[in-house]
Amino acid sequence: MEKYKIIGTDLKNKQAIVVLICMWASSLFAQQWDWWPLTINDTTPGADTIQYHAYVSVLASSGNKAPFLLRANQHGNIAQTPYSSNFSAAVIKPATCPTRWWDYDFAVQLTGQTNTDPKRHWGDNIIYPTTMITGYFEQLYAHTRLYVVDITAGIKPMVYGSQSRRLSMGGLLFSGNAHPIPRITIGIEDYIPFPGLFGYFEIKGGITYGWLSEQDTYVYESNIFVDDVKLHHKFIGLRVGGRLPVTLAYEMHHAAQWGGYKQPLYSGERVVDYGNTFADFLNVFLFRSGGISMSDQLNAQGNHIGVQELALTYKQHDWQVRAYWQSIFEDMSAAFIGFGMNAADGLWGLNIQQKQWPFINELTYEFLNTTSQSGPIHDKDGLVFAGRDSYYHNSAYPAGWTYYGAIIGNPYIQVKNSRVRAHFVGFSGDIYGFKYRAIASYVDNYGVYQNVVPDFTYDRYSNNTSLLLEVSRQFEKAWGLEFSVALAGDIGTQYGNSFGGYLRIAKTGLITAY
Repeated sequence: MEKYKIIGTDLKNKQAIVVLICMWASSLFAQQWDWWPLTINDTTPGADTIQYHAYVSVLASSGNKAPFLLRANQHGNIAQTPYSSNFSAAVIKPATCPTRWWDYDFAVQLTGQTNTDPKRHWGDNIIYPTTMITGYFEQLYAHTRLYVVDITAGIKPMVYGSQSRRLSMGGLLFSGNAHPIPRITIGIEDYIPFPGLFGYFEIKGGITYGWLSEQDTYVYESNIFVDDVKLHHKFIGLRVGGRLPVTLAYEMHHAAQWGGYKQPLYSGERVVDYGNTFADFLNVFLFRSGGISMSDQLNAQGNHIGVQELALTYKQHDWQVRAYWQSIFEDMSAAFIGFGMNAADGLWGLNIQQKQWPFINELTYEFLNTTSQSGPIHDKDGLVFAGRDSYYHNSAYPAGWTYYGAIIGNPYIQVKNSRVRAHFVGFSGDIYGFKYRAIASYVDNYGVYQNVVPDFTYDRYSNNTSLLLEVSRQFEKAWGLEFSVALAGDIGTQYGNSFGGYLRIAKTGLITAY
């Protein structure tokens, strides 16, 4: 009996291929274009509105810094100092009509901040006290969706991953811990069904070009100043299951700091060009060698960081259970889905949401480990073993994966403490109109394998236990104001023992509807 090849020039094979194509094309019409993603989410379409939002907050605490959980993953809006206050006003147009073939939204939010440090250190000297007043755009962006393509320009938070937005220690790449980065993003931001597969196979992906200000690349101990640094980020996601109760998703994210100009502190003279041309961008995009440093020529141009995620989700009626795993890599140590030299490192999480009992509607547990980093040996006798991954670190960009002094990724991973092991648990609910969330975390810090920046003082072992309880309620009789009160504390050697809290008063309303 003749055996036909799967791929070849045989006539019968050509006929089979044509039949398969026709079957797929006919399935598109059979579905009556239901696969076309004309919805952003499960919300009911409404009228276009322009809203306003304003808030004022005050924070006070003991110790040298505000409690960790009060300031972590707050988009850089809570200062590290023990005393601070915020005043903010915003005009927001949300995406309230998701069923149209196009939609748009925008936001303009200006925030003023005061922070007071009673014992601010400058080298060995203490300046007492120090108060700073700053103003910045918390949001300033416009976004549109044309069928399935999203286009975003401006200052808008970047948060990726399957973790909860309110109950999580934060994703490994973009967590919402730092100020939003000015950017232009083009792609498919949310999962959409792939044509002709009846909604059981979904995709997303995009590319970002961003600008990192000079503040994020300055470290006092290094005496190095780098300005005009760029951000590159691209991602792709695949999800299988779609309409089924169980779905499995895989996402790959690749980001890089690149370009910029190095100069000595206070000199004002750009002495080193890190590569800012289109050819340099192509090297970064394709993960190719280039640039001027020996490291970039041997590896890849720029400071690269990547994250892969697997997420398994079960939805049934009012319940959702999600298990997820994020793996991190800064070279080829994690070549495929984390099965590399640093396979022990990553973020493991379990999130449960339900709507039957309001007292506890969400629960999260997460475990973070970054102690492996592909081992303690990077090279020996001229041979490269690709160890000492040193997450978030880079010699060309001394502040590493930070923006305005805050970690862009997971805030438990610090520049001076990249080898950590942390546990996180949090839950939230609604008790007679009082919404709350409670969080507890514990972290062991083991310093770093190597001093990436010369003469930089790195921390060694430390630990910290953090606690947070936040309660909020909206009072219609008080002009619809929402009051939020939070209490938090730290215990341990990382930040010292401290206790503090904040009060926040917010007001949201409608400007117009059309």
